[in-house]
Amino acid sequence: MLSINWNDVWNVVASLRPQLIAIGVVLLLAVVVTVAVRRRGSPLRKLVRSTTWVAAALAVAVAVTSMMYGGLRTILDLSSGAGTLSEETRATVEELGNTISDEGMVLLKNTDGALPLEEGSALNVLGWASTNPIYGGTGSGSLSPDNPTTTLLDGLHNAGFTTNEELTSLYTDYRAERPEVGMFEADWTLPEPTSQAYTSDVVTGLEEFSDTSVVTIARSGGEGFDLPQDVNAEVADNPAFSYTDNAEDTPDFADGQGYLELTAPERDLIELAKTSSQTTVVVINSANAMELGDLEADPDIDAIIWAVPGGQVGFNALGRILDGEVNPSARTPDTFVTDIKSSPAANNFGDFTYTNMEGYGQTSPFTDTTTYPGFVSYVEGIYVGYRWYETAAAEGVIDYDKEVVYPFGYGLSYTTFRQEMGEVTYADGTVSFDVTVTNTGDVAGKDVVEAYYTAPYTDGGIEKSAVDLADYAKTGLLEPGASETVAISFDDDAMASYDSQDAKAYVLEAGDYTVSIRSDSHTVIDSAEVTVPSTITYTGETTHDGDVVAATNQFDDAAGDVTYLSRADSFANYEEATAAPSSLEMSQAHQESFVANDTYDASQEDDADAEMPTTGADNGLVLGDMHGLDYDDPQWEQLLDQLSVAEMNDLIAHGGYGSVAVDSVGKVRVSDVDGPASLNNNFTGVGSIGLAAAVSVAATWNKEIAHDFGTAIGTMAHDMDVAGWYAPATNTHRYAYAGRNFEYFSEDPVLAGNQVAQEIQGAKELGVYAFIKHFAFNDQETNRTNMLVTWSQEQALREIYLRSFEIGVKEGGAGAVMTAFNYIGTTYAGASPALQQAVLRDEWGFRGMTLTDYFAGYGYQNADQLVRNGGDMMLATTDIGVNFVQDTSAAGVQAMRTASHNILYTVASSWVYEDGQPEAQRAPWEYTTWAVLGVLGVVLLSLEALAVRRFLARRRQAAAQAADGAPAQPSESSGLSGSPE
Repeated sequence: MLSINWNDVWNVVASLRPQLIAIGVVLLLAVVVTVAVRRRGSPLRKLVRSTTWVAAALAVAVAVTSMMYGGLRTILDLSSGAGTLSEETRATVEELGNTISDEGMVLLKNTDGALPLEEGSALNVLGWASTNPIYGGTGSGSLSPDNPTTTLLDGLHNAGFTTNEELTSLYTDYRAERPEVGMFEADWTLPEPTSQAYTSDVVTGLEEFSDTSVVTIARSGGEGFDLPQDVNAEVADNPAFSYTDNAEDTPDFADGQGYLELTAPERDLIELAKTSSQTTVVVINSANAMELGDLEADPDIDAIIWAVPGGQVGFNALGRILDGEVNPSARTPDTFVTDIKSSPAANNFGDFTYTNMEGYGQTSPFTDTTTYPGFVSYVEGIYVGYRWYETAAAEGVIDYDKEVVYPFGYGLSYTTFRQEMGEVTYADGTVSFDVTVTNTGDVAGKDVVEAYYTAPYTDGGIEKSAVDLADYAKTGLLEPGASETVAISFDDDAMASYDSQDAKAYVLEAGDYTVSIRSDSHTVIDSAEVTVPSTITYTGETTHDGDVVAATNQFDDAAGDVTYLSRADSFANYEEATAAPSSLEMSQAHQESFVANDTYDASQEDDADAEMPTTGADNGLVLGDMHGLDYDDPQWEQLLDQLSVAEMNDLIAHGGYGSVAVDSVGKVRVSDVDGPASLNNNFTGVGSIGLAAAVSVAATWNKEIAHDFGTAIGTMAHDMDVAGWYAPATNTHRYAYAGRNFEYFSEDPVLAGNQVAQEIQGAKELGVYAFIKHFAFNDQETNRTNMLVTWSQEQALREIYLRSFEIGVKEGGAGAVMTAFNYIGTTYAGASPALQQAVLRDEWGFRGMTLTDYFAGYGYQNADQLVRNGGDMMLATTDIGVNFVQDTSAAGVQAMRTASHNILYTVASSWVYEDGQPEAQRAPWEYTTWAVLGVLGVVLLSLEALAVRRFLARRRQAAAQAADGAPAQPSESSGLSGSPE
């Protein structure tokens, strides 16, 4: 989601144009009258002037009030939110924050038991990032400054370690603040003193202080930009990017190097640590998987910890893991590879702009530059992350050990475990078995059971990965010698593949399926065979994974003119499929189907037989009566009949950070707030405690922790008077350089989907609706609001990119969805009937509201198209015209009624209405406004009364003087107008 910027200010000003013009006209008329009566007699002149300016002041007050209840109302309402965290909530959430990072920091390397370190020992903490680590992401994922933050050094000190203060001073003196990677400009500089800064005195000091060095390497990321794959070239080409080398004569990055590789100063720093220490530990503080092959292979690097950004208290876990108070139990949610840019997606990720779409050029509302439609092609198909590396290895086309540094699902512990797979049964469509986990080591710890399946593959048939995650579970804390039995089960249709070519449906092919437990995606512990006796095609009444109606092709048009990677003949088409785009032109056929605001005509979608719905009825219902009723309960129709067209339009158009009050049905205004790891009210400035990044939640492989995360969000939402949460975000880690990977969970949809579903459930149990986002295929930041056309074949869309959303909706019970900025094929995702209606509602059975991502028009967002195609509410904070439905024909009003139903159903299901109809409360600004108007009214009436009394007195005085034959004397000015006499 996007934050507010100056474009919004201008939009507000534009929406206030009628009132501003009225004020100008009134003031001009007042001046004209003031001048026009200058030759009138004194009593009349003074009265006219006084009355004129009293009337002008009254008119201005009316106009300003009109502004406040018109174009300014949304912003004023948003700025009037209340609520702060209770101390009880704060303590509970901080405890959870510690727990997440305890189980969400991954031990990647630990040679000869180098860790844990001696409790209370001295450490040389090297690296500028030790004084400015990464706590979360930027943009909507940023953390609130309202709450104290545990720094990396704090975390070590809290665990009892002492650290070299001379090194800390060296770094803080070098640079105090971290360079800002913002949403509209990004300084990618990685401050790090060069080797010259480590004088002989400094080196002697660190050698004397400790024989253990902890080297900190950090990488930032966030909303708005993807990470630079070629730092030097992209900084040179992109005016929004900057980078300052740490040495004048030596660049930090060599040409062609990417941001997720080590810089020259970082490599020098690691060499310093190795030569001056007996034990060298490297801490990788990043949400993105980095290239760590050299560090893993280096025998002088004793240990590596992946310290995923842990929010405002997470760094306590680093200290506890280093000294052994906590035994690490995290697993990688992504594959760490030797060369990121050799992955199948690498050549088709980033900036590709069409060269023949000049007619769709738009001025960006945020950068004031002209943008043109871009595209991204998901050429790798289903072979994302470990699915590529495991399948390519199975086909013999890669050397796995050279390509992969740390597999998906990999993580070390300070103890050892034995996993024993029980008998695998396959009955009534369910595969189930027990796994007994025994701690065979010397210290207590937790283990993860990872269950995978391998489906039978026919060369040239339906695409299938060699390995797919089926389910997972985490044990409790097991003391040495203790055991726990974990139950694993999954439906056989979880092993089905989507056949987009022939059956156009999910298909579970007959044959032998290997079910295995593994310590990671590559390392098999044990396995068994399950035989599916006959092929099952999920069509008609036989639906897949509880679908309401059987899934069938909806996205044929999204395939485009793209060659997709195929396993056929051992990936014979790899070079062709994964090459960079050979053309930057959109075909004529696709141009003809391309939809933007300039080409959209709502009347073309109207049903000539549509009947105008009832509006404005007096049925005596309020929204509180609907709490707990099914979506299809007949009372909803009676309630919807009470809405006016204007009310529906207001509800649809003004969905930024909440939904507006609707008087006819007793709907109160409710607040929805941003933040994947917290709740941040961008208008009041109130923010909750920031928890760990989604990557850390995924790395726990612990469903209970994810559920507790959702519970924490729900609890904080109650304290902050919030109904909706703009999260969790479950787009796919398609490529490591995606800027927003911190906010998304994993490269795997089953791991991501289950964690997401638990978060949604935890919040929902407390009546807080989560907006699962960004639906769908918003897997890169580059060009995301530039009519970004996403090309993909349907199998990949369903099995990879939609799957985690599907689990979140079906298992989590999501009540709200935030749609994505990008296009699917030639149609905006938020207004794609295939996605928002056919898949989301018809197949998955979703009931609730959809909300756009930040609504600024961009040349393709408009309410007419959205509400007719499954969209409900515009995330708009200002009026820009296209956030309102313009076509209020019978078909248009029917679409508005459906959208209103979806919005009201979600809100009525929230905690706000759990006790029935809440008392309508006015925002504080309204009371202030009325008080000011009351005082102003009294003042103006008093002034007018005074002016009239003085006028009458002057007239009597003039009349008396005339009667006495004396000339009239000038009298005092009322002083009201302030104009010269």
